[in-house]
Amino acid sequence: MKSVVVIGAGKIGGAIALMLAATGDWQVTVADRSPEQLAKLDKHPAIDGLALDILNHGEVVEALRGRFAVLSAAPFHLTGRIAQAAREAGVHYLDLTEDVATTRMVETLAEGASSAFIPQCGLAPGFISIVANDLAARFDSLDSVRMRVGALPQYPSNALNYNLTWSTDGLINEYIEPCEAIVEGRLISVPAMEEREEFSLDGVTYEAFNTSGGLGTLAKTLEGRVRTMNYRTIRYPGHQAIIKALLNDFNLRNRRDVLKDLFENALPATMQDVVVVFVTVCGWREGRYLQETYANKIYAGVVAGRRMSAIQITTAAGITGVLDLLAEGKLPTTGFVRQEEIALSDFLANRFGRAYDPEAATLRKAG
Repeated sequence: MKSVVVIGAGKIGGAIALMLAATGDWQVTVADRSPEQLAKLDKHPAIDGLALDILNHGEVVEALRGRFAVLSAAPFHLTGRIAQAAREAGVHYLDLTEDVATTRMVETLAEGASSAFIPQCGLAPGFISIVANDLAARFDSLDSVRMRVGALPQYPSNALNYNLTWSTDGLINEYIEPCEAIVEGRLISVPAMEEREEFSLDGVTYEAFNTSGGLGTLAKTLEGRVRTMNYRTIRYPGHQAIIKALLNDFNLRNRRDVLKDLFENALPATMQDVVVVFVTVCGWREGRYLQETYANKIYAGVVAGRRMSAIQITTAAGITGVLDLLAEGKLPTTGFVRQEEIALSDFLANRFGRAYDPEAATLRKAG
């Protein structure tokens, strides 16, 4: 049984711990500075809690020594500290961050490391990059890669057509920070909340717009090989206009604490959500201009004996699946590892990656 530390005892950290513990192959220590959060963890013989202040570097390093890996489910602004501690402790490092600056820092820390550093192991970035790279590899040459993901309420009932389903800090960060995109072959920065589009899937109309971090490292990997590449977050129509008013007209982009307070006290959380994944790649194969698309919906349901939201399932399955592949020797064990280095077939065949199977998602919804 391998031992890991999960940092962050929130909804995602708790889901990661339970999914790992339920296999019987992993002993999980969940670290958090909040005793109240630790007390909410599922009771399981393979899960124990540890009160830990992430700002105390020495304590974090000691907590990691001798472990197989550390998995960061902490807020994005703390992730860099955890990566530094992992480097010093000599353990494998995985995170869920969508923050571009943090990922660059992790890449620097990974240089010459004796362990693997694998950032962006969630849904987007994460699974979306694995899918997009798999589709792109089927072409002789590429024209466009369009990646769309959204975690949405199944039953929207407010003007934003939205419920909180994950980290408020992460949500605000992706709505405000600059976004990467490839335009006419060049990797550039584009503003968040812009370039709105609409599309339909299974008879439902959605809007999508630029948000930060979703491309992950795939943008650099494909730069110079694709004419157009972008990532946009999916919402129900009307969401973008209200958020832009809050950010710009009310200047809440410069008052994140106020925006966070509004979101957390006006938008109820929900366990009844759906994750929409929509990736389209166009290019040339054997002289023909072709398109291939991956479309999937993952619903809330019961996993490891507990009801989880769709965003918990997809995010936790992303990082636990990568951890499994690392332990099985199917990924590099030293240095910086990109999501696009993970084979889609390996991921979907994994016991955690199977959470993305459409048939399994339908069964969870029915349950």
